[in-house]
This record gives sequence, structure tokens and C-alpha cells, in this order.
Amino acid sequence: MADTPTPEALDEVLIPLAGEDDVLASARTDSDVTRPGIEVSPSMGRFLHLLATASGARRVLEFGTLAGYSTIWLARAVGSTGRVISLELERGNAEAARRHLEEAGVSAWVDIMCGPAAKTSGRLVELQVAPFDFVFIDADKASLPTYLERAVTLTRPGSLILIDNVVRGGRVLHAEDDDSLGVRRALSMAAKDPRLEMTAMQTVGVKGWDGFALLRRVS
Repeated sequence: MADTPTPEALDEVLIPLAGEDDVLASARTDSDVTRPGIEVSPSMGRFLHLLATASGARRVLEFGTLAGYSTIWLARAVGSTGRVISLELERGNAEAARRHLEEAGVSAWVDIMCGPAAKTSGRLVELQVAPFDFVFIDADKASLPTYLERAVTLTRPGSLILIDNVVRGGRVLHAEDDDSLGVRRALSMAAKDPRLEMTAMQTVGVKGWDGFALLRRVS
């Protein structure tokens, strides 16, 4: 009987199906960004692209830019008539992301706002910007309850919100660190919010044991 493949070995077959090109690979492997290696996988990048495309998203909000890897996937989904606003804390990351967005040919319809995402997303609320159709939250987890509330405020009925890294190796079930507490509080908020319907899924592979939550605003 053949040995059962490991999740990592299986990802060697599954990840190429995402169709990552050289521009995306360059952004994913950029060593100039803070904490390289925490970007989404190619499979998740394509998943974001498919969700945004299938939902007909024209305006996307992203919490956490890093080197612009997921930003490129989302910008390609909305196309040149759409808009992506990405919130990034580190200016160095934002500069790296802008280079990769230029290389990908999507920079004309992407804006990067630098500073703490709680502050920049609050600014978007103050400006009463047009609602977003899709929100991807992949920033610090301690502030996740704030990001979620901002995401709901900045969307419309029918919009999708995807929160990444909600399993974190299972630590969210019991750990008392700020990130784990932030995840638990945000998921509890979402489950109790009558404006939202949601599900959460575990993932496993080269990025380890993790998962995401997918929410839809219903009212």
C-alpha cells in the first residue's frame, strides 16, 4: 500500500493549479517586506481572485498589504474599471508593494493607505466612501474586532468579508495572547451580528494548520 501523502507533499500538486505567474512569485518571495513568509499562499491568492470575480466585486478593501501579493490577485479580479484600497502599517512594505503593482500593470486602480489600519479604516468611514463589495482582512489579529466592525460599516448588503488566519495552529481555542483573543472576539461578534451570515474553514498545507472565515453581509 502506498504511503499516505503529507499535506505539504499534496500542496506540491495543488499549488501549481493556482496559475501563479512570475510577477506574483516576485511579490510573494520579496525579502524586503516585514516578516517575509506570512503572505497568503498561491492557492489562497487564486481563491480570493475567484471569490471577488464570482461575486462581481468592483470595489475591494484590504487590511494588510505586505509586498502586494494578495493585492495583485484582487486588483486583477476587479480590473481597470474597479478599485482596490489596501491598508498597510509599514511604509517599507507599501513601497515594495507599489513596485510589484507597477510590474503587474495594476497600480492605476490600487491605492495604498499607510498607517495603523484602525486609523486609516476609520478615516474611510469619516469620508463616507462608496461601499466595498469585498473585504479581505489579513492584518494583526489583536485588532481584528475593530477591523471587522469597520468592514461591516464600509460594506453593503451582499458584500463578502474574508478573514484569514483564524485557526493559527489551534491556539485560538485556548491561548490568552492578544492575537488569539482578537480572533475569538471577532468570530463571536460575527456570529452574533444579525447583519452577517458566516462559516469558517480549516486549511492545512505548506502554510501549516490554519483557516479562514467567510462572511456575507445580509442587511
